[in-house]
Amino acid sequence: MQEIVLQTNNLTKKYKDFVALDNATITIHKGDIYGLIGRNGAGKTTLMKTITTLTNKTGGSFSLFGSEEELTESKRRIGCLIESPAFFDNLTAYQNLKYYSIQKGIVDEKQIDKVLKTVDLYKERNKKFKKFSLGMKQRLGIAFAILDNPDFIILDEPINGLDPIGIKEIRDTLKRLNEEEKITILISSHILSELYLIANHFCFIDKGRIIKDVSKEELDLECSKCIVIRTKDVKKATVVLEKELSTTNYKVIDNTEIRLYDYLENSAKVNKTLLSNDIEIMGIYESGISLEDYFDSLIKEGAK
Repeated sequence: MQEIVLQTNNLTKKYKDFVALDNATITIHKGDIYGLIGRNGAGKTTLMKTITTLTNKTGGSFSLFGSEEELTESKRRIGCLIESPAFFDNLTAYQNLKYYSIQKGIVDEKQIDKVLKTVDLYKERNKKFKKFSLGMKQRLGIAFAILDNPDFIILDEPINGLDPIGIKEIRDTLKRLNEEEKITILISSHILSELYLIANHFCFIDKGRIIKDVSKEELDLECSKCIVIRTKDVKKATVVLEKELSTTNYKVIDNTEIRLYDYLENSAKVNKTLLSNDIEIMGIYESGISLEDYFDSLIKEGAK
């Protein structure tokens, strides 16, 4: 069974009459890059602050690495970049990390060079922070988050405001951390198309509520272009698809819906073939939406 790194159960945070986090329940497994998607003010940062105890929960519970009671020990296994650390402009990248390594009680100075290499900033180790680009500053923040070898890192909007090159640099860094260092990652953003390129699981949040939780495979199925066939005789229809149209590239969604991923340019042939084999068709149409449209549709659906 895959190890659970983070489990929240009806986690709630209220500020007087305002509910910033509303009964949020999520599960993150070891090895995940878990994308938390939501508009600004949706509750992403509140969720992250609550599980790192930067703010106190109002209700519900959460556990880290299976431990709910001994969070002090569990917190030593996580790193976070939620509120950017106060790096000093006139200190170099190495000196800034040296300052924080002393605060964290890290005595092995080789660890500083190691994390700088991991985030691809080793060549700039002696450059002053004030001369860093925004993308370099974000990568130094990630270096800070992994300074004491965490198993789990939490990153709040690390690509916000970056240009395409900066975004790619962060993306490459996170993939490297996940694949080579085996670090589980929780990362938030309001840009689904960017998180799609690195995450394997997605959680959509709006107005403090979790409105959808899907794997990348499930998201692909939701968004992929296909022919939707609605019929009362799904079983017979699949037999016709395989026998008459020589395709198994379909998915049965429920007892009235099939999604066919072949014949996208010839839905009329699909319709004709099914009808000629006495399949009663309630509806047949092309479907498939962009990631952004999918996100918007979830927000609209959640608002109902």
